[in-house]
Amino acid sequence: MKGKSVRSEKDILASVPTQLFIGGEWVDAEGGKTLTVSDPATGEHLATIADASESDAKKAMDAAASVQESWGNTAPRVRGEILRKAWELLIERRDDFALLMTMEMGKPFAEAQGEVTYGGEFLRWFSEEAVRINGRYGSNPEGTGTMVVSKRPVGPSFLITPWNFPLAMATRKIAPAIAAGCTAIIKPAELTPLTTLAFAALLEEAGVPKGVVSVITTSRSRDVSPVIIQDSRLRKISFTGSTQVGKVLLKQAADNVLRTSMELGGNAPFIVFDDANIDKAVDGVMIAKFRNIGQACTAANRVFVQKGVAAEFSKKVAERVAAMKIGRGTEDGVSIGPLIDEKAVASSQAFVDDAVKLGGTVLTGGKRIDGPGTFFEPTVISNVHADTRFMCEEIFGPVLGVIEFDTEEDVIRMANDTEYGLISYAFTNDLHRGQRLIEKLETGMMGLNTGLVSNAAGPFGGVKQSGVGREGSAEGIEEYLTTKYTFIPNA
Repeated sequence: MKGKSVRSEKDILASVPTQLFIGGEWVDAEGGKTLTVSDPATGEHLATIADASESDAKKAMDAAASVQESWGNTAPRVRGEILRKAWELLIERRDDFALLMTMEMGKPFAEAQGEVTYGGEFLRWFSEEAVRINGRYGSNPEGTGTMVVSKRPVGPSFLITPWNFPLAMATRKIAPAIAAGCTAIIKPAELTPLTTLAFAALLEEAGVPKGVVSVITTSRSRDVSPVIIQDSRLRKISFTGSTQVGKVLLKQAADNVLRTSMELGGNAPFIVFDDANIDKAVDGVMIAKFRNIGQACTAANRVFVQKGVAAEFSKKVAERVAAMKIGRGTEDGVSIGPLIDEKAVASSQAFVDDAVKLGGTVLTGGKRIDGPGTFFEPTVISNVHADTRFMCEEIFGPVLGVIEFDTEEDVIRMANDTEYGLISYAFTNDLHRGQRLIEKLETGMMGLNTGLVSNAAGPFGGVKQSGVGREGSAEGIEEYLTTKYTFIPNA
């Protein structure tokens, strides 16, 4: 494996904490309960870690609340320097974190390295934003007094991250919370908790004070999370995951009127017009669809191609996909690793079967791969009917289906005909058409002639049932700040 860490998998696993991180201490779960983390490429056991209880969640909430005032009053420069140090440590250990993610999640090592770089940028970005929390001062319109607008930390925050980007989703939430002066409790996904535990140890080394960040790992989220959410001292929830779970959390958050940031499901349209550069569109869809083995909320879910170029596009994509190397992400040249679990394999197969049943033609792939691990062949299907499940459900697997369209008006209607609105992609050489699409596609983000838009400096988030709030960019820190207005009358 080119660029592999000098440390072995065994050594890296041995360095990862296996306890809960509460109040600046590494502690066992109450009752000594544990859960197992496995490698999806082999099914082999990786680690046994603490399985938090309701009591552990309460202790984490106590820790966050106890230091909120002191942390909120800590100088912004100090908070920023801690984040900067964390970024430096992370980059130094880039390959170790990448290999750990490859082991527990399955993504190819090169992609995992990219995630470390991307995730690290949130630490660097918000280290710089920490000292740019601004307010306003000025006369009121009537001239009878002074208006002071100031920003303060929202308060203790509960951060819930998904399994598909174990590092980046953690840094994207933790960094702005720390920068804003909020304490945080993070609950990583049960399937991929090791990266978060390793990152917590790095934050400790970087100088994050005790209690500012706690990590609870658990197999019983439905029981453990409400203990934190229902606590009157909590002021914010940030969640990345499915729309279904997000709706549940929003209802729970309503009882205490919590601030919420929800980055939920996606059903991204990827549109290729007949005036587009087809080779660039193929490059774009390879990134937008197959990055992270198709397991991303930003993945191209509905690939619309204008009829005049549909055959050429489908053929070129199929050739590229057929050449992709499948295997454990630690092997050289692998671009498709395992799916996260058996449910994901079954889901990918169901999408293929549904498309074929309605007349689609499998150009390459189309079935699971036998043997150890949860692998599914990267797949391209042409002539996909507009009534398939592709149109209304998130795939979360390496399955690409081409749906043909006639006119710009037709494809805009189809693209917007969904409850989701996270991201859209469009390829066209017509400048005016591109401007129309920016205005008419109902998504929070858009890639115009590109298949990759994520950047720490860009506001990440969606509209409709793809969520509320934004992460990253200048908007990201605002999610962890509250606004206070003070009026001072003239003497």
